[in-house]
Amino acid sequence: MMEKVYIYDTTLRDGTQGEGISLSVDDKLKIARLLDRFGIHYIEGGWPGSNPKDMEFFQKVKKLSLKTSKITAFGSTRRPGVPAEKDENLQKILESGVETVAIFGKTWDFQVTHALNTTLDNNLDMIEDSVRYLKSHGLEVMFDAEHFFDGFKSNPEYALHALKRAEQAGADWIVLCDTNGGTLPDELAAIVKTVKEKLQTPIGVHCHNDSECAVANSLAAVRAGATQVQGTINGYGERCGNTNLISLIPNLQIKQGYVCVPEEKLRLLTSLSRQVHEIANVSPPNNQPFVGLSAFAHKGGMHVSAVLKSPETYEHLPPDQVGNARRVLVSELSGQSNLLYKARELNIELDKSNPACKSLIQKIKQMEHEGYQYEGAEASFELMLRQGLGETEEVFSLESIQILVEKTADAPVKMVAVIKMRVYDEVVHTAAEGNGPVHALDNALRKALSSFFPEIRKMQLTDYKVRVLNGEEATAAKVRVWIESSDGKNRWSTVGVSANIIEASWQALSDSMRYFLLYGKEPVAMK
Repeated sequence: MMEKVYIYDTTLRDGTQGEGISLSVDDKLKIARLLDRFGIHYIEGGWPGSNPKDMEFFQKVKKLSLKTSKITAFGSTRRPGVPAEKDENLQKILESGVETVAIFGKTWDFQVTHALNTTLDNNLDMIEDSVRYLKSHGLEVMFDAEHFFDGFKSNPEYALHALKRAEQAGADWIVLCDTNGGTLPDELAAIVKTVKEKLQTPIGVHCHNDSECAVANSLAAVRAGATQVQGTINGYGERCGNTNLISLIPNLQIKQGYVCVPEEKLRLLTSLSRQVHEIANVSPPNNQPFVGLSAFAHKGGMHVSAVLKSPETYEHLPPDQVGNARRVLVSELSGQSNLLYKARELNIELDKSNPACKSLIQKIKQMEHEGYQYEGAEASFELMLRQGLGETEEVFSLESIQILVEKTADAPVKMVAVIKMRVYDEVVHTAAEGNGPVHALDNALRKALSSFFPEIRKMQLTDYKVRVLNGEEATAAKVRVWIESSDGKNRWSTVGVSANIIEASWQALSDSMRYFLLYGKEPVAMK
């Protein structure tokens, strides 16, 4: 029988201490639902005594009827000189209505005397009194041994004595915290092993990532005997973050054979990560292990050729096992294998015997040399591919553009785009205003095409980015414009490059329109 490791998520509390992370009560409830569906054992909702928002969460989360997760409150041991039954923070924990609580206490003698400003003996009494009091009210109690590894290295006898007092008081879990995140895996494993030999109570571990070792430390702790790991989704947390559960869980379960969540739930891993990023308003890192957009992306021609024959040549596990997908990128590093794979992905008939294959590869390399990048602009890439194979019709073509700028002293800048273009065999001349040149250009192009293609009213520009490619040229530098568009159901991206931002924007914008018109209501390759 495979050994079980309990997963304790503190995204809603420790995660929100990370810079730039702020969650409303509704945000926290949404994430709690996701965590419960995924199979997380414990969800730490917050510190009831610290702010009204956390107490509101504890009241509202009761209505969610969670199926797998226990909602946990966080707090500290009683204050020096205050009996447990009169300590305000402990009372707030009881008022929250939770059945499980994690309370932290000092286990590093330096922290006791310099931060807590009390005696070593008094601190031990505070730990025992607090755990015993909460247990007397029927709660499952976890004692989070704050700064434990630093404390053990400084004064092992005192650090272990603090754990013993929590155990004697009836703690259900003893959680060893690498609060400063400075411990390395080999020393952490040795300390966990020592603690395991001294205690009867199950051990957990709570690691911070200040040395980029939080996941490695947590894995080492489990191998040394810990059966609970605390961490956050996507590694959010104070300073450099916490143990990233998105990386930890597949490493433990897939690679080491422990049971963390139900097997079928692992396929929700990528979705969970991305939904939490979305709720927290954080752009997901493309290179995030297991779940990032680039985690199973292949660019080098030799790599792609090998992956197409045997995926395990350059993939450490099948991407669908964690809910992700393989991607083959097309760039100046591409070979024939990349192009054939992308063609097949786009339902385009192309084989290596086609003379166009070689010329298309050369064109891609030349375009990327000029500054184009198709990894994030696959709609532009597909248009180029189909045009190279003679599969597209030139629906419209530009004859001229004028951008007029009007600025008065007491009014904002007003832009007008005047476009002369040919749609099929008809010349169209139109103008439109906008709050910037690209907005005006978009309005004018849309106006020119809408009488021929009414469905174009359904699409709109949803994102616009500009990247300077050769900054040393200052204002004469080349720019790459990236545009994302949507019809409300699908999204697609296009690219343009020029030393003139208007021209680069036109390239990306017109590609976006062409792509939509190529597929009409049901774009085949839109993501």
